[in-house]
Parts: sequence; structure tokens; C-alpha cells
Amino acid sequence: MPIKNKYNWTSKALDKTIFVICFLFFGISSNAQCAMCRAVLETEEGGVKAEAVNDGIVYLMAFPYVLVGILGYVIYKTRQKKKA
Repeated sequence: MPIKNKYNWTSKALDKTIFVICFLFFGISSNAQCAMCRAVLETEEGGVKAEAVNDGIVYLMAFPYVLVGILGYVIYKTRQKKKA
């Protein structure tokens, strides 16, 4: 049986809420490149290409998350239709 507090929240709901708040407010910034891309781009003057490659990496990284989100939404809608 979940523990209730004075705000009538279950302990699991409270834990999830605290996690989401911490996750949203305490982000970590990072730049990631493969070793070969980094070696080639470090020799370039100005760093314009390096920034473009980093932006491209982030752009490509976003697509799997979008696809998983769409899949999750479709599954959610399908289950909602079955309940009704």
C-alpha cells in the first residue's frame, strides 16, 4: 500500500514529480564527436565546421526520440480505443 502524505500524494507520484523537476532544471551540456571527426575538425581554423558538425549530430540524435514518442502515442491511442 503506497504511503500517503499530508498533500494526499502517493510516495511514487511524489518521487516521480521530484525527479522530473530535477531533470528539467539541472541539465548537462555536452559536445560529442567521434574521434576521426574531431581530429579532422580541430585542424580547421575558426571552428565553423566543427559547430556545424555538432549541430548535425544533435539533429540526427533527435530523430530516434521523435520516432519513439510517435510510437508511444500510437500505442497509447490504440489502448484507449480498446478501453472504450
